[in-house]
Amino acid sequence: MAPEARPETRRLAGFAFGVIALACALAPVEAGARYSRSHKTPPPPFVRHLPYPELELPFQVNGGQYSPAAWSEIAGWNEDDHLAAYNAFRVSCRPISAQRTPPADPKAIGTSLRDPCQIAKGLELSDEPKARAFFEDHFLPVRISRLGEGEGFVTGYYEPIVGGSRTENEVYKVPVYRRPSNLFVRGTTQASAGLPNKGQVFRKIGRRKLVPYYDRAEIEDGVIAGRGLEICYLKEQTDLLFSQIQGSARVSLDDGSTVRINYDAHNGYPYTAVGRILIERNIIPKDQMSMQKIREWMEENPNEADELRRQNKSYVFFREVQLSDKDEAVGAQGVPLTPGRSIAVDKSLHVYGTPFFIEGELPIETATSKTPFRRLMIAQDTGSAIVGPARADLYFGAGLDAGKVAGRLRHNARFVMLVPKSLDPLARGRKLPLPDARPSETIAKLFPQTAPSVNQKTAAQPPEVTATTTTRPMAAPPSPAAAPTPAPAVQAAVAKPVPLPEPRPKVEAVSVKPHQRHLRRYRYRR
Repeated sequence: MAPEARPETRRLAGFAFGVIALACALAPVEAGARYSRSHKTPPPPFVRHLPYPELELPFQVNGGQYSPAAWSEIAGWNEDDHLAAYNAFRVSCRPISAQRTPPADPKAIGTSLRDPCQIAKGLELSDEPKARAFFEDHFLPVRISRLGEGEGFVTGYYEPIVGGSRTENEVYKVPVYRRPSNLFVRGTTQASAGLPNKGQVFRKIGRRKLVPYYDRAEIEDGVIAGRGLEICYLKEQTDLLFSQIQGSARVSLDDGSTVRINYDAHNGYPYTAVGRILIERNIIPKDQMSMQKIREWMEENPNEADELRRQNKSYVFFREVQLSDKDEAVGAQGVPLTPGRSIAVDKSLHVYGTPFFIEGELPIETATSKTPFRRLMIAQDTGSAIVGPARADLYFGAGLDAGKVAGRLRHNARFVMLVPKSLDPLARGRKLPLPDARPSETIAKLFPQTAPSVNQKTAAQPPEVTATTTTRPMAAPPSPAAAPTPAPAVQAAVAKPVPLPEPRPKVEAVSVKPHQRHLRRYRYRR
């Protein structure tokens, strides 16, 4: 190499040596970075909190829906006789105020009626405006109905007055039985004042064996006769049947005295309405059905009446109560009922003493009239056929006239439940979170509604209108032989939800033996 090139060579060699030294210095840093990237701890999975935390709702009525209302929105509220309703409410407050322990089965209102009852206990009112102010000051109106429905349903009941005798004779030969000693209901004793009107009822055989109790046909045939269970005797089986349906009766004895009987127990079979059977058999039209029609048909057809009556296997046993002729019947709450102000409700949902304002058009005057009914009622009774959050049986008193009005009631009505202000569903509802915002239009377009499948049977029908279709149906291809016809009317239908993806097939895990490691042995030659 020439002498003049040696400095340049030394400069290049120094530069190369510096690059190599820098690379050697950065190699551990890059290796550490690669190691950290390969062994980086994954971030924790994202957990989305539910938009609706489990908070206590204002109050819940099973199978029902409710919405707060204003007093001015209740038709007929200002025109009602609130003093009569207040007096009936005070009667219900007696057992409510005396109750020391909360009920075993909590309901929507719970024990909140104690507050207004304590106030009403020492408040003697004789002025109707003050009675109305009492309800407006201590209650909140809430419209209530069955889930998905806008109205409730009402019927009527009364206390029959029938003839009877203490002893059996040729005229009075239908026995009225008290509760048998071998009738058993779980959770109750024979010392109970009254047994539930729902649930299973057993008959004891020996000391341990339980079998279903006798049905109506067996009892009418005399299976429990001669055991000293007879309270009195009636003239017709129809009188006994209607007394059992109403739950109480006044028996005018042949010696001039009166016996008052009340519900005490039942045989455990569900109630079957004989009126519905007559409608299904096309014997009495539905629009003409009433208790008077049933009685007239049974009197005209005694043999068929026996078979019809036994279709209802339910049978009611009574107890004798010490009431005078001037006293009203006692309801399930244990207080005397008030004609025109007491109602029977579903006791599994509602609390006795709860005020309900019922509004509707009912046949009060005649069978075809639509009398405006706007009245504040008090829940004081129950019945096996009274089921639902907006279902009531209106009590009209005793006697033939009350029976005529009650017998023709099977109508829809609107229910307003008066809730004590201590519950205040509006105040409690403000604590509930709002739902998530609705998806934007862009997101909604990513999940379009799927068109319903069309088969040959429905191909000729006009297409349904959904939320994503227009109101104008698609025209079918014209047929050369068919004459032009006017376009059929299009019915609006609710949009069907987006179909969910098919679930993954369930594949059972197959156990695989772990791979065995083969070791190769080497022989080393010496």
